[in-house]
Amino acid sequence: MKKLNQKGFTPVEWILLLVIVGLVAGIAWYVFKSQNDTTATLENTELSQAQPTKTTSADVVTTKTDSKTGSHLVAANGKALYVSDSDTSGVSNCTGTCLDTWPIYSAVSASGTFPDGVTVIKRSDGKLQYAYKGMPLYYYYTDKTDGIASGTAVAGWSVAKP
Repeated sequence: MKKLNQKGFTPVEWILLLVIVGLVAGIAWYVFKSQNDTTATLENTELSQAQPTKTTSADVVTTKTDSKTGSHLVAANGKALYVSDSDTSGVSNCTGTCLDTWPIYSAVSASGTFPDGVTVIKRSDGKLQYAYKGMPLYYYYTDKTDGIASGTAVAGWSVAKP
């Protein structure tokens, strides 16, 4: 192609230069925006963890009655709650792989208004866990639907009774 002047660029060279500058600007904008989004997400996460909300009694436990288990405690999500024979008042002894089968009923905060007998304990791993009359509360990993209490067949475990 014919040069526009002796020191200048051809039209094709100008187009390539503009495309390259546009690509570099687009990449820089994307990287900058991604970093700001990540920072905002981290700040929101830290804020929500640093300032836990207070819990009301309706958020914690209710009772359910069925023909198989009678009256028992259920979490705010409707799933049955269990206690372990190996625990003592205020102390959870379910750790390690036990937690795969029996996930804790974790608390967001130790402050709040709870139903009679419901408290929050601090586990040895530092997590907060709801307890009923001092006994730590757990879910059973196979309970997928509201009210199903399939963990009652496991030795050493029982549904939490009001």
